[in-house]
Amino acid sequence: MNPWIRRSVATLTRHVDGQLLAAVGALMALGLIAIFSASDMNLARVSAQLLNMLVALGVLYAFANIPPHYLARLGLPLYVLGVLLLICVALFGDVVHGARRWLQVGVTRIQPSELMKIAVPLMLAWYFDRYEATLRLKNYIIASILLVIPVALIVRQPDLGTALLIFAAGCYVLFLAGLSWRIIIGLAIAGAACLPFLWSAMHDYQRERILTLLDPTQDPLGAGYHAIQSTIAVGSGGLVGKGWLQGTQTHLDFIPERTTDFIFAVYAEEFGLLGNMLLLFLFLLVIARGVVITANAPTLFTRLFGGAITLTFFTYAFVNMGMVSGILPVVGVPLPLVSYGGTSLVTICLGLGILMSIQTHKKLVQS
Repeated sequence: MNPWIRRSVATLTRHVDGQLLAAVGALMALGLIAIFSASDMNLARVSAQLLNMLVALGVLYAFANIPPHYLARLGLPLYVLGVLLLICVALFGDVVHGARRWLQVGVTRIQPSELMKIAVPLMLAWYFDRYEATLRLKNYIIASILLVIPVALIVRQPDLGTALLIFAAGCYVLFLAGLSWRIIIGLAIAGAACLPFLWSAMHDYQRERILTLLDPTQDPLGAGYHAIQSTIAVGSGGLVGKGWLQGTQTHLDFIPERTTDFIFAVYAEEFGLLGNMLLLFLFLLVIARGVVITANAPTLFTRLFGGAITLTFFTYAFVNMGMVSGILPVVGVPLPLVSYGGTSLVTICLGLGILMSIQTHKKLVQS
């Protein structure tokens, strides 16, 4: 290869983590294969997802080239903007399928809760980094309030799945910042004691999802339909699956939302246990690389933010697979990098780009 070309390529890719990008690319490729089958070989659907992936990879590359200390400066303004947008959603948002989650901005609609998936852990990581030398219990209390405000606004929409993901991301930052185990256990006990009150505060459909988890057969054609059909698809895949494009649950239209939230059921039916093991291996590669990057991060901000991104990615995958397999309630959480959709894909790749930035810029940080 021409030396000039080699140097140019090296310059363009110096902030790209090859190991992480390879795992991300493999997951995206499996996603396209699964979407082609799930959409009944709809090339327009696959082309749209391919465009989503190219945009997401562009976002990943852009954020991989932004030094983490610049990102830290965005913590407070991005958080304030997100909360203001959530308040606007509560006051003026569009109602779609009974939920007020969208905000009309000019000729397009946005979902501000997606912004908070990055803004909340970014804000908390910046806050703890700022007070690193003088951390006290009051700092954890203030951070908890900063977490609860957007979560409460999102629960009100209602969007329990997104609220839980953002709450988990914030809790990961609190934990990684050194919150005492005694406090964590005390909060867990207090939370368990509040369950009866939370149950009464839930919407009917939310209570129905939990009851369906315990016994989906009580309403097999209604609330339990998603769980029953997805578990049948996963189980019927066997060891090697029924073959690509050969899934009966998929192509006889038994699996609902099969290109988005339930795409794992499509994949498991057609590729079986061996295919699932490959998918899990790729997810573990992304998570393991994220853990390594976080462990080697040079500052408290990058350790907290990198850890939150990695653990949130794990939560996405675990919740989706658990939902499809019938061990968790049905919530609107896509399978990261695999499910069809643009917004969640861009959000996930944005976070992975930040992980790459933490890894490749650490040599520029004075130890």
